[in-house]
Amino acid sequence: MAVTVGSVCVTLTLLVCVLGGQALDLLRVTATSGNPPSTPKVHCRCASYPNVTFCSWPEPSRSPPTQYIATYSERHRQLVTKPCQLIQPGLASSDLTSASSPSSERLWHCQLPNLKFLTDYIINVTAVSSDGSSSHLSSFMLEDIVKPDPPVDVQVSPQGTRNLMVEWSHPPTWANLDIFPLKYQILYKWEHRGTPKSVNLGPFESTNIELNGLTAGRTYLFQVCAKELLGLGECSRWSSPVKYTILRAKS
Repeated sequence: MAVTVGSVCVTLTLLVCVLGGQALDLLRVTATSGNPPSTPKVHCRCASYPNVTFCSWPEPSRSPPTQYIATYSERHRQLVTKPCQLIQPGLASSDLTSASSPSSERLWHCQLPNLKFLTDYIINVTAVSSDGSSSHLSSFMLEDIVKPDPPVDVQVSPQGTRNLMVEWSHPPTWANLDIFPLKYQILYKWEHRGTPKSVNLGPFESTNIELNGLTAGRTYLFQVCAKELLGLGECSRWSSPVKYTILRAKS
């Protein structure tokens, strides 16, 4: 819906998407007095449950310069808003690995500290430039946005005559492994083609894989993803692929 008041055009867009009983992307508002900044495409993720939560959005490739105002609140206490700590693109932080994009996009980050368990939150990010402003407003629950960083140090080695040992280390950014263990999934496939196969695992950082279905002389790619043990949120991105060549049996 667009309304013109004098020379200012105000556009209201209501987007409601119900997923698991939650409404996401509740409202996007664009108030224009020329060519306003694009609406921030905000994505929130908890990379170390429950203490490391960031909301991120790409920096627009446009001028004039854009500044951001970010706040959050509990849904049932919307009048009590808190500022979100903004971190500009390119600023180093040991925690920002958890909010980084695998692409080359320059990202703004907003840190949300000390979120409560099982509580609906609303995040409001407003882009402001000399030409106007636009806002992104959405809701989330901490447990729904859990997504660890990928496991690291993946290694593959022979174990006996018919098994492979796959080992890895948990994501360094997952700070509460003793309290909130992770489970894992291994993905492996022939380097050139073929259908990927996967193995679901419990809370440990190594496993044996039977050689059934693997062909001697071929090189396979192995990757591992991590997920909170009780199934909160989603699995991490896949780790960097590790190559391993199945040796031919000696004649």
